[in-house]
Amino acid sequence: MRVLVDSSVWIDYFRSGSHAKELESLLDDGRVVINDLILAELVPALHVKRQRRLIDLLGELQREPMQSDWDEVIRLQITCLRDGLNGIGIPDLLIAQNAMRNGLHLMARDGHFRQLARYAPLQLHSSAD
Repeated sequence: MRVLVDSSVWIDYFRSGSHAKELESLLDDGRVVINDLILAELVPALHVKRQRRLIDLLGELQREPMQSDWDEVIRLQITCLRDGLNGIGIPDLLIAQNAMRNGLHLMARDGHFRQLARYAPLQLHSSAD
């Protein structure tokens, strides 16, 4: 199974080494994928910090193309808002949609994805808690 690693996991990994063994195992197995939205969340800060090598390494990962279905995003957002889940933003919905449409498991530290998985067929990577 391929795993889309959210920026929340990457940021924890870069800062403190959280999930180091698991993430490195996924990387060694060639199962980690990334998308343009996650790169857009990570690369600017890395660029400012002159972390060129990290930017290059992230760029070498398999990039999963994003094709957004905005009607689906709107439906998901309406469902979330009706149930009081006001903190799930459009970027999270787009990342979740990318994972679901491409049969990816999502590894994230962001609790919004656990909430969203109650309403959509989002497969979370088992130890992303």
